[in-house]
Amino acid sequence: MGDPYVVAIKPSARRACRAAGEWVAEHGRYRSFDSKPLAREWARTASPQGRTLWVQDAHPRDVGPADGYLLARRSHFRGNEAELPGEQAPLLGE
Repeated sequence: MGDPYVVAIKPSARRACRAAGEWVAEHGRYRSFDSKPLAREWARTASPQGRTLWVQDAHPRDVGPADGYLLARRSHFRGNEAELPGEQAPLLGE
């Protein structure tokens, strides 16, 4: 078996997902998986209804133990509205 795939659980994911927040509280902000597909599967199954969690590879120049990051899309919806895929916040507050 190869090296584990280490995921850093980012604050956006902890706020969006109770399971991610509980993992950080109990084990710290990193979680190891046997593979990247297993990390992605955990993100998919841990995503609460109406929110999207995903694993993004770390930049090659990032220093640290993480191979990737667990992220959540920022949500500004009020309740029963569907979250649209690919929606991004402006960089410069346009």
